[in-house]
This record gives sequence, C-alpha cells and structure tokens, in this order.
Amino acid sequence: MKKYTISDIHGCNQTFQALLRQINFSPRDELYLLGDYVDRGPDSKGVIDTIWALRESGHAVHCLRGNHEQMLLFELEHSNWDYPGEPEVLQSFGIKRSSEIPKRYVDWLRQLPYYLEVDQYLLVHAGINTRAAAPFEDREFMLWARDWYPKINRDWLGERQIVHGHTPISREDIRAQLAGIDRVPVINIDNGCVFPGQALNHLCAFELTEQQLFFQPYEDRWIP
Repeated sequence: MKKYTISDIHGCNQTFQALLRQINFSPRDELYLLGDYVDRGPDSKGVIDTIWALRESGHAVHCLRGNHEQMLLFELEHSNWDYPGEPEVLQSFGIKRSSEIPKRYVDWLRQLPYYLEVDQYLLVHAGINTRAAAPFEDREFMLWARDWYPKINRDWLGERQIVHGHTPISREDIRAQLAGIDRVPVINIDNGCVFPGQALNHLCAFELTEQQLFFQPYEDRWIP
C-alpha cells in the first residue's frame, strides 16, 4: 500500500487526473490532499468532482482545508468581501454568483479538517506553529504561514516530519528539501502547478512510505 500526498491543485483537474495515472493510484493506496482545490485554474468544480468520484469508486482519499477554501467560505458568509479567486470558481460551476454554488459543495468545504497525523508525519496546508502553547489550535497559521522553518520547535516535533504546500517552490528545491529532511524535518510539495516558468508549473505527489517524489507537468486548458 502506498500513501501519497498532493497539495495546491488549484482547479487543475486534468493535471490532477494525469498525476493520479502517473502514480497508478489504486484502491489499495491512500491519498492525502493538503488543500487549495479551488480557483486560479480552470476547473475547481471538476477537482472536487474527481475527489468524490474516487471515493465513490472505493479509493481512500483524505482532504484537508487550504486558505483558498477558507477564502471562498468567507466570501459566502460575507457578501461585501471581494474574494480574488471568485471568477475562476464561478466559471467552473457555470454560475454568476457564489451564492449559487450547490449546497453539497459548500457543506463539503465546511467540514474539511485543518491537519492530519499519518504515521510519523504531520500533514497540513501551510505550516504548524510549533512554538505555540497549543500548536494544533493555531488554525490561522495552518492556513497562511510562510517563512516559518527557523522557528521550528524540534523538542515538540520529536521524530515527526511536517509535509505541507501553500508556498510554491522549484522542483530542485523540493528535491533538496527531501535530501535534507533529517536536518530540517519539513518538506514543501507545492511546485506551483498553475504558475508558468521558474521551474514551477508541475503538480507534485510525495509518497510517504518510500519518500518518493513524482512531478506531473501542467495539462489544463481554459475553455472560452
């Protein structure tokens, strides 16, 4: 059984499906998605539909909340707030207002957890405030943290390793993090799928058991 993590799909449903084919994801495996399923890319709805279809076909898929899901939920609750990713989300649903998003999608977003513990790994969207009195209660940090590695409390973390996304980095940097994971027990698997250039524009999967990386080039296209 393989245990895969993927983060920051951002509406790139074709790329997501291509990566699943590349890793040969099967019902024997487990998949952990670290948030940011929506906006930026062309098919936010399709990404969620793919997740649901996988589950319905017997695949084990575990989903976390990202800051972009949080922003979409905030938009739904505060109509006077301008959610920057709204146009892409609305286009994928074929609607004009976020209030028209079907309830089953909104309910799914609202139940997404902020972190998971899997074997020796802590899975989260952005980071964990290991210096806080109650690290798992700092939800803002879990969704929005950047540049937090120097503040890692190794005593609190122990033998665990943190896997996250949120901040796009190059494929070289992702590989280098894996090579140095004994020194800095964190790996960022966000290769900026929706961003061209700068060694980005790939969706990354990280297999936890064997600590293997997989990169899928961007395959999505906008439909006028």
